[in-house]
Amino acid sequence: MVSAAEADSLHQKAFHWAETQGDGKVPSFGVRANDPYNYMTGMPGEHESEAIPGTLPRGQNSPRQVRFGLYAEQLTGSAFVSPRSAHKSSWVYRMRPAVSHKGFTDLNINEDYESCFLPVNPKTHVSPTQLAWLPFDIPKDGPVDFTQGLKTLAGSGDPSLREGIATHIFVCNTSMVRKSFVNLDGEFLIVAQQGRLDIQTEFGWLYVQPGEICIIQRGVRFSVGTPDGETRGYILEIWGSNFELPDLGPIGGYGLANSRDFLVPQAYYEIDNEPNYELIYKVGGKFFKSTQDHSPYDVIAWHGNYVPYKYDLTKFVNIGSISVDHIDPSIFCVLTAKSRDPNAPLADFLIFSPRWDVASNTYRPPYYHRNVASELMGLIYGQYGGRSDAFLPGGASFETGMTPHGVAYEEFKAASADVPPEMRISPGSIAFMFESSRAFSIAEYGWTVDKLHFHDPTMWDDLVNNFTSHLDEVKQLTNGKWEHGVNVK
Repeated sequence: MVSAAEADSLHQKAFHWAETQGDGKVPSFGVRANDPYNYMTGMPGEHESEAIPGTLPRGQNSPRQVRFGLYAEQLTGSAFVSPRSAHKSSWVYRMRPAVSHKGFTDLNINEDYESCFLPVNPKTHVSPTQLAWLPFDIPKDGPVDFTQGLKTLAGSGDPSLREGIATHIFVCNTSMVRKSFVNLDGEFLIVAQQGRLDIQTEFGWLYVQPGEICIIQRGVRFSVGTPDGETRGYILEIWGSNFELPDLGPIGGYGLANSRDFLVPQAYYEIDNEPNYELIYKVGGKFFKSTQDHSPYDVIAWHGNYVPYKYDLTKFVNIGSISVDHIDPSIFCVLTAKSRDPNAPLADFLIFSPRWDVASNTYRPPYYHRNVASELMGLIYGQYGGRSDAFLPGGASFETGMTPHGVAYEEFKAASADVPPEMRISPGSIAFMFESSRAFSIAEYGWTVDKLHFHDPTMWDDLVNNFTSHLDEVKQLTNGKWEHGVNVK
């Protein structure tokens, strides 16, 4: 197995995953060389897996007796009467059902997590100013695991409404040992930024490295290991919806994130009958503790479509204009989550990765614009044009809906004057955006942390009024009857 550093170098320097395949000169491979696990391929449709052959029941879901005395348990992530195309559920066959535990107690382990973004919450804030955060510090004084290192930046709604969104960062330095986390509020999209995540789930293992993401569904138990020690990343949490691939429309059958590139874990079980295995539950944004005398990862076999999965962002197939103008940023969408508004998603996860820029007779930088989406950006590695020098890996920036965007005058002037060549942009870099149709409020942690800085609007002071230098020409074109935008009769 290659080292983590060698794997990082290979994939972060590659323009696209295809470059790692050696033009057919090496045997093709679907996961990074230092990934220790085997996976099944395909965005979760119906998958099945068994750690012991012949264990998974066939022809029915809940037989009177399951082999080896296992218990059948269903995990349902959608309404029972939802359309078949939208139904989410899995059957697991395990040593003990999840109901076997010792009850719940309140747990105050994390004051930096927030879930209520309603106006009645005095710990949330709003601002039309563009905000940004320097890279968040990873704790060095004492052990901090994933559950303790969750910190909320911004969000909208409340999990009790079954439609909403929250954006978090996580900073930790130790693995969860005999401890499992269960999010009963919603679904997690986890972005690894620094350090590998060795994630154990009820369905099997996922190894998530910088440049990869994973999805953990509501109610699925999981533990985060940190083989590199200091670890940092981002989370997009959604309530009342599920992530799915966006429709491609005129793009056709392939492009953007292709279904076959998503990876699903294979069944894995452990036998741990020691007392006081700890489970941390999150309900309504509050944390609770439960204990049991066995491991929650005792699933021998499973089948269904409600399953954690991961995706390597270097496999994303970028699409753009090959003639003129920019295409709307929806072409960078990896995953989307529907809202109750059929015309606007609850959340989109977009990435800006290496790609060609070839548009001719076109102003190449992002054009000046205002749009309805709330946008929270982060940088996984490399550099990202269009942001300040303070936009660094492990940091973030935020713009609420309808906040003006655009570059400083010097960049506008240079891009307007020069004919740019066809070029690669964002080499060795992946930035991402958590985007939503919902208006965001800033959480108390995001508002008070010393990493926060407000965007300096003086960068636009040099945006000169070029039009008034052409007034003589304008008057000639209007026969001298033009004055301050009104035709004088």
